[in-house]
Amino acid sequence: MTQIKISDSMWALLQRKHLTDKDLVLIADDGGGKYSLHGGACTIGTQFTLIVLDQPDPDYAVKINNERGLRLWSSAYNLYFFDTGLTLDVQHHSILIKDDAHLLDSAVQIADGPAVLAAFQQGVTAHGETC
Repeated sequence: MTQIKISDSMWALLQRKHLTDKDLVLIADDGGGKYSLHGGACTIGTQFTLIVLDQPDPDYAVKINNERGLRLWSSAYNLYFFDTGLTLDVQHHSILIKDDAHLLDSAVQIADGPAVLAAFQQGVTAHGETC
């Protein structure tokens, strides 16, 4: 089962944004998923986004365990990019995701899932935010 460390600074950010009681989906933001803000072949495995939901999405049913009790989900496809030592952290006012072998993304965004889907239905893209 996939495990992630949520650093103290990341936990504090999630608390400030009132996201600790939400369901969050961690996606590889490469244009392939239904919440993807970015995309294209050149971004595969280099951009990640946390999608905020009020309830779990059955398309992202893989639980990512963490010591904080955060309800964090993903998909089998997204797990392909993660290795041991997976960590979400905040450094220099940016959210980063890394594992023992790589800095995966130093500009992880947070986006509201329903707003992303609504924007896509209108033919536009939603915008995420960082810290």
